[in-house]
Amino acid sequence: MTDRLPEPDYRRVFDAAPTPFILLTPDFDIVHANEARLRATATTLEDTVGRNLFDVFPMNPDDPAADGLVNLKASLERARDTRRPHTMAIQKYDIAMPDGRFEERFWSPRNVPILHDDGEVALILHRSDDITEYIRDRDDARDEAARGQEWRDRAARVEGDLYARTRELEQLNARLLALTERERRTARALAGLARTVSALAAAESRADLFRLLADHGGPGLSADLLAVAVAQPGSSELRVVDGRGSGRRIPAGSDSPLAVAARGRPVLVPDADHHSTAPAPAAGLRAWAVLPMRTGDRVLGSLAVGWHGPHPLEDDDVRVLEAFAAQCAQALDRVARLERERRQAAATRNLAEALQRSMLTEPPQPPGLRIAVRYRPAAREAEVGGDWYDAFTAPSGATTLVVGDVTGHDRTAAAVMGQLRNMLRGVAHAVAGDPAQVLTALDRAVVDLGVTTLATAALAHVEPPEAPGGAPVLRWSNAGHPPPLVVGPRGEAVLLERPRNLLLGVAPWTGRQAHALPLEPGSTVVLYTDGLVERRDATLDDGFERLLAAATDLHALSAEETCDALLDRLEPDFTDDVALLVLRVTA
Repeated sequence: MTDRLPEPDYRRVFDAAPTPFILLTPDFDIVHANEARLRATATTLEDTVGRNLFDVFPMNPDDPAADGLVNLKASLERARDTRRPHTMAIQKYDIAMPDGRFEERFWSPRNVPILHDDGEVALILHRSDDITEYIRDRDDARDEAARGQEWRDRAARVEGDLYARTRELEQLNARLLALTERERRTARALAGLARTVSALAAAESRADLFRLLADHGGPGLSADLLAVAVAQPGSSELRVVDGRGSGRRIPAGSDSPLAVAARGRPVLVPDADHHSTAPAPAAGLRAWAVLPMRTGDRVLGSLAVGWHGPHPLEDDDVRVLEAFAAQCAQALDRVARLERERRQAAATRNLAEALQRSMLTEPPQPPGLRIAVRYRPAAREAEVGGDWYDAFTAPSGATTLVVGDVTGHDRTAAAVMGQLRNMLRGVAHAVAGDPAQVLTALDRAVVDLGVTTLATAALAHVEPPEAPGGAPVLRWSNAGHPPPLVVGPRGEAVLLERPRNLLLGVAPWTGRQAHALPLEPGSTVVLYTDGLVERRDATLDDGFERLLAAATDLHALSAEETCDALLDRLEPDFTDDVALLVLRVTA
């Protein structure tokens, strides 16, 4: 039967394989590359065969932190020198395009030595799957962290897929099920490792990581103890966590196996009866393996796995544990970065919010008027806005009210907000004119000083009565801002929806209009930013209708009560900042 089968042309099989392959000499000169490899790296055989791998694929000179070349060389040397395959962690290794630019790429590499009959290395087969799209999917999922469980589910799926592709644990497990007891033990450990690595992808903090290790790591390795010792930055101690969150500290220079492994040297004890002088990482153990947790060239700490009885620690067992320690190190490094980013984001937000609040001063209380203000920041970590309110007395004796909004949610928006607020105060004191003239002068200042961020504002003057018994006059101008709300003394509510002028600084040569309205005693004026009326599930017009509906009984409330009532009734979702200013005419 086999006589009728064609003789395979292995070169054609190699060239047609869908996975990128490249053959190297023991000195890493390129012998051959298949079509998938050439397509993935935008190269040709004519330009690469006979040249050294690292001459053909240099590091991106614009990325000084790139370590793909160093890591790949170390893995190739390990495969060559040990004569065993080596699977690498996910690597960032940018590829030079024909036009000279470097394109960001992420790879899942594996290096396999091909031996002569005498056992010497003849060639090295380098396989490297391009997983750039997987990495981008993962990063996109992390950017949506604030959206809750949806992000966690997606992140777990993407991370699990990456780890499964990197280690090929499930495929390896399926091949080993029918083999010897040693191989079946390795298969069970690999399957447990795969499940644990997938679970670790959901960790968002070190506390989460330690809990997941306790839930999945020990059972997955059939171990009685699983503990980690984590290096403490700036300290000479290691924090030991047994997976349940409890911890103790040990000197980093001690002879504890956890400290020894954290210094880079594994400690393997298959049976303590034959290693009576070796200290155990915990009481009651007879066998243990303590391995460094490395990511790149850094050792983050150590991983201890222990058993109450003797436990074989042959080459396959140790490789599984090394893989587990490497995955733990990657997970620990990832959650440590997340925690640092959250701390930095919180510090950034606190700083910008403090700057913002320092400019939102208490309003004056002129005779016959009561003014109340509120500011509510967006409920988004590390984001601040450019919303502001202000109230002060102009040289003319009018009470000046302003509410504005600078686009953006960062320190730049908060800084521009401070500029505009102070500029507006200065212009209002220097220009003896109505609100339209003040905003026109501010327009010119914005353009002359190079403030390019878009901003809106509503500026109003409340002018005292011209004669005893007369009514104060509200005179306002609107630069692209939501319309002011006025509630009469009998509860009639109206939005001052005169045609709005352009945003600030867009066209300083264009004239602005001011409008006037007498205010009876008991009238209420409300200035606000769009965060009060906007919702994700409704239009802005719907928000204005809700505002009018919420205003029906505001005439019976004080200025302070009006602020609280509007925030309570409109229930803004605080995806944007809210600045609110309420003025009540009392006499």
